Amino acid sequence: MKIHEYQAKQLFAQAQVPVPKGVVVRTPEEAAAAFTTLGGPIAVVKSQIHAGGRGKGTFQEHPEQRGVVLVKSAEEAKQNAARMLGNTLVTKQTGPEGKKVNTLLVEQGLDIARELYLGIVVDREFAGPVLMMSTEGGMEIEEVAAHAPEKILKEPVDIDYGLFGYQARNLAFKLGMEGDQIKNADIFLRKVCKFFLESDASMVEVNPLVVTKQGQILALDGKVAFDDNALFRHDNLKPLRDLTEENPFEVEAGDAGLSFVKLEGNIGCLVNGAGLAMSTMDLIKLHGGLPANFLDVGGGAKVDQVTKAFQIILSDKNVKAVLVNIFGGIMKCDTIVEALLGAYEKVGFNVPLVVRLEGTNVELAREMLAKSGRPIISATDLTDAAKKVVASLKA
Repeated sequence: MKIHEYQAKQLFAQAQVPVPKGVVVRTPEEAAAAFTTLGGPIAVVKSQIHAGGRGKGTFQEHPEQRGVVLVKSAEEAKQNAARMLGNTLVTKQTGPEGKKVNTLLVEQGLDIARELYLGIVVDREFAGPVLMMSTEGGMEIEEVAAHAPEKILKEPVDIDYGLFGYQARNLAFKLGMEGDQIKNADIFLRKVCKFFLESDASMVEVNPLVVTKQGQILALDGKVAFDDNALFRHDNLKPLRDLTEENPFEVEAGDAGLSFVKLEGNIGCLVNGAGLAMSTMDLIKLHGGLPANFLDVGGGAKVDQVTKAFQIILSDKNVKAVLVNIFGGIMKCDTIVEALLGAYEKVGFNVPLVVRLEGTNVELAREMLAKSGRPIISATDLTDAAKKVVASLKA
């Protein structure tokens, strides 16, 4: 689960991770009042959407307007907020469709001496969380990794203790800090790592992390994602979810107990098992097609879930064919076909449907398909299925 920057900073503050003073606003008048409250002489008005690159992003309705702007008066804050609120911001991460801005964060201006990068993720190589830092603050970490990987510093985070003091100080030294900066970095880094562990986060990113001319260390930005599987332990985090920022198909699938990710292709996929779903998408691409989604119905799919899965897939106007790839283990193939045929009746298909089955009771399942009288294309194996579904688009 992702949250907004202002929500991340509220959680940071509760965890004693230093952040700038800021006010959340939802009207131009509130933006003007926030500037006055913060006391000037400058403030920053920041669009709140689940995407990066907001500072370079532009609004569809006001191409001259940026998603993050520096303002020097209450009136300036109000005017910029009026162009931002209710309008669509397009950034490198949103795609051309952009995202509607409903909330702004008006934040105090800081006397910044340096900008750094900080990120915490779960890393398989370290078999646990790892803290990454770089002198290249404000840049996308992927670009730094590609062009100057030596500038990325890493420290493993102990899941029981957190970040040790010597690790924090070593990072501060390597980043060129001195004096009070090192002491403040020691506090900041250990606090933010503690927050990561205690909140069951899957990612924390602060870009930029700033060092002020007074030696303060503050999170100028905040991007946080939480492990969905751990949310049952954090009732305080659930209300932070903003469904308007999520793909409606993915929300609907999640409510039905399905694992679904929307993609850009035209071949819908219904598969049981995440690994099998990935292999299915790879083979579709290998044989000249483009998958429209990742959809894992799990090992115990029922008729209502398969029906919902088909409804979600076919709701995508880009879908021109569907591939069902099932390996019957815990869930027998004949049970899957029974659910599939039931869902077929309820949904009604107007695109080609290719079905590949393997596993327990597969012969019975294939016989059921053959006798169904439905124009379902049967495939013998996964490669055959991928070729047939791609070919069906050209028929």
